[in-house]
Amino acid sequence: MKPRIGFLGTGWIGRHRMAAMIDTGAIEAVAVCDPSPDCAAEALKLAPGARQVATFEDLLALELDGVVIATPSALHAVQSIQAFEAGKAVFCQKPLGRTADETRAVVAAARAADRLLGVDLSYRHTAAMCEIAELVHGGALGQLFAIDLTFHNAYGPDKPWFYDPVQSGGGCVVDLGVHLVDLALWTLGFPAVHDVDARLLKGGAPLRAGEVEDYAVAQFSAGDVQVRLACSWRLHAGREAVIEAAFYGTGGGAALRNVAGSFYDFTAERFDGTVAARLSDPPDEWGGRAAAGWAQQLAHAPGFDATAEQFVRSAQVLDRIYGR
Repeated sequence: MKPRIGFLGTGWIGRHRMAAMIDTGAIEAVAVCDPSPDCAAEALKLAPGARQVATFEDLLALELDGVVIATPSALHAVQSIQAFEAGKAVFCQKPLGRTADETRAVVAAARAADRLLGVDLSYRHTAAMCEIAELVHGGALGQLFAIDLTFHNAYGPDKPWFYDPVQSGGGCVVDLGVHLVDLALWTLGFPAVHDVDARLLKGGAPLRAGEVEDYAVAQFSAGDVQVRLACSWRLHAGREAVIEAAFYGTGGGAALRNVAGSFYDFTAERFDGTVAARLSDPPDEWGGRAAAGWAQQLAHAPGFDATAEQFVRSAQVLDRIYGR
């Protein structure tokens, strides 16, 4: 029997991930829960046989094997823990927690329940990043010594809670930088991180209490690799987005880059001195791969996966960037 899944939060991202899971054929979408009647109605078009419930508690009362959470950041940790305590597996939007302590508590709940935990760290699953990871892991770039990470978004979030540090946990770092930190640590195998230094700005000025940053630069050492990170909202960058993850080693380099300001199209290139060789090009339907992978894993291995500890390692780096 296919795992029975309930979907909490069915805005655009929630529905996109829902469709990706359904398309695998690995799970059955049996229920949706969203305060917006329009969002719930659109979700039910993807799964006409599913039912709509009014509250998260109603969702957890159903005979479900897992819950997909796509709600505001402040709710991720508490709702994930509730789901685990009810015996459900969880796939959650990022960030899993606003802090490392919240993230650690969710992972502990997953372990105690012996249920699968997944987080939508989708950039790992781009074809471009997979090509680069293969080069790094195979030693083709020699000894890696530097990683440069960039995510500038010409827009800013359109929900007020993003700008409340209590609800969001931070600004562009926790919104965008979480993907960059994960990419670096995931590629390197999650080594110990030290020497973290950061500068956070709001409107070009140092961040003050009660504000969230709209521009950030940070650097840290991940094992023996020097990592530099820059991310922002509403930067005058001449395009909609600037997204890059560049990896430099003693035997060559490689980079993931977005195409013409796109949020969705990426290339991967390998560098040898002044020569660049293309590794991958769009189109690449990568957005739902993390969700699809969780659904497929749940179907054959629903128990706790110890790689969930990686989520804590990344959250600890974000804490140190924020000076927590």
